[in-house]
Amino acid sequence: MLSKKDVLELLAARFANDAHKSLSQLPLPSKLKDNYKAANRIKQALENDEKIAIVGDYDVDGVVSSAVLSEFFADVGANAIVRIPNRFKDGYGLNEAIIDELADSNLIITVDNGISANEAAEVCAARGIELIVTDHHMPPAILPRAYAIVNPKQEDCPFPPVEICGAQVAWYLVGALKDVLGLKNYDMGKFLDLLALAIIADMMELRDMNRALVRAGLARINESRRACFRAIRDFYGKEKFEFDDISFLIAPLVNSAGRMDDATVSYRFLTEKKLEIANKLLYTIIDFNNSRKEKEKILFESSIKDVRENDDIIVTWGESWHEGVIGIVASRLAKRFKKPAIVFSVQGESAKGSARSVGKIDVLSLIASQEALLEGYGGHKGAAGLVIKAARLPEFREAINAASVSNLNSENGETEDVLGSLDPCAVDMEFLGILERFEPYGQKNPRPVFKFENMRVAGTRTIGNDEAHLKLTLKFENDNRDVTLEGVFFNFDFRPHIGERISLLASVTKNTFRGALSAQLLVKEIYPQG
Repeated sequence: MLSKKDVLELLAARFANDAHKSLSQLPLPSKLKDNYKAANRIKQALENDEKIAIVGDYDVDGVVSSAVLSEFFADVGANAIVRIPNRFKDGYGLNEAIIDELADSNLIITVDNGISANEAAEVCAARGIELIVTDHHMPPAILPRAYAIVNPKQEDCPFPPVEICGAQVAWYLVGALKDVLGLKNYDMGKFLDLLALAIIADMMELRDMNRALVRAGLARINESRRACFRAIRDFYGKEKFEFDDISFLIAPLVNSAGRMDDATVSYRFLTEKKLEIANKLLYTIIDFNNSRKEKEKILFESSIKDVRENDDIIVTWGESWHEGVIGIVASRLAKRFKKPAIVFSVQGESAKGSARSVGKIDVLSLIASQEALLEGYGGHKGAAGLVIKAARLPEFREAINAASVSNLNSENGETEDVLGSLDPCAVDMEFLGILERFEPYGQKNPRPVFKFENMRVAGTRTIGNDEAHLKLTLKFENDNRDVTLEGVFFNFDFRPHIGERISLLASVTKNTFRGALSAQLLVKEIYPQG
């Protein structure tokens, strides 16, 4: 049975091979191929008062990337505009129609997109517009014809093998610009709050430099003067934000505008200086988020009907399913069935899909193995997007499940977050402090799950608007020791009887109720005691 010391040592071992454990150890901007080439071209544009256009993406990472670069340009007085594509009207990334809008620009800079924009790059070249691509998605075999491409995944890029998001690439471009412009006192740290949001929202691995940036970023969020964070804090009555607030509160809010309407609303929210205007934008975003929740619930209930539980990869689709929420539904399916999930929205003869992974499984590689069936795809290990002809969906489902046999193995699953059996008497404030030391939890640093055995059920009651969740009171008595623990089993599928003895898998989290702090179990699974 694990002790507190055992848990501390097991969690510390996760980071033993991290090369960049503090901000002072971060790789330098020079480690990104073409970063200084791009920075020097932008310096020239600034000196000549050329018109610069930033083209972002409609997810949190793309919005934050746009905010980081545009804020820097505002600070240095650049002649710059921002254009974030609309998911429904424009589709993904830079295209000819957007270039038509930006025809008077001398320089276009993509952030969090562009690595596959070969056709758009040719249009820019034909019209005499120079193009700089900054991105973090997997490069295709043939790169776009751009003045400079800043992407750590390029084969000959010397950046360390750490998965970073688009906003981090944009931030590194700002670092190179700071250098070439001689801005020695420019505060790169002022963007850490935004970077933390992008890193978590884009499901980056929370180890190495990402862990260092997010930990520093949360501190920045809690002391941030940005009107957006002040507005969220005031509306939700938060004295301070925790790491989970980034994942479960802030990121979904910022993402909702792009999912349901137009991500430009979220961009304005993140960059707004006046609290009064930020509050108004927040109300609009909250409406978007409530609408998103309604659409998500309906789509999830529709999608789950067609799930084949024996498949290794969940693949489901529906006619005119809302494109803005299929990614969230894929994430919910992946979490529920503990296997990768791909959800498609069929529009006429075409289907757009969104994929989410679990554990160590590289969902992008799985999708790439079916390239011959696809019209296009892109993304990273944890999440990806793809396009296919609707008629080929049944064939795709069979093929990717057949391919999964050779791609999946027991090491790919989520078992790495089950640390072992834990003495219930060890769950106290000191134990919460140990767990807190290793936050944030997420990709490649999963929140640890423990097995609790021989627990007696002292109380149960359903909670939530639809009574879908179970509140548990659990007692452990052994060798003159006893402890009472509270637990919550979200979307429970088993309700034990009062007095019954059970074993369970659960993580341990903080619970604050009426100002009192206590430990609480988040139940994953319950087993009747044999």
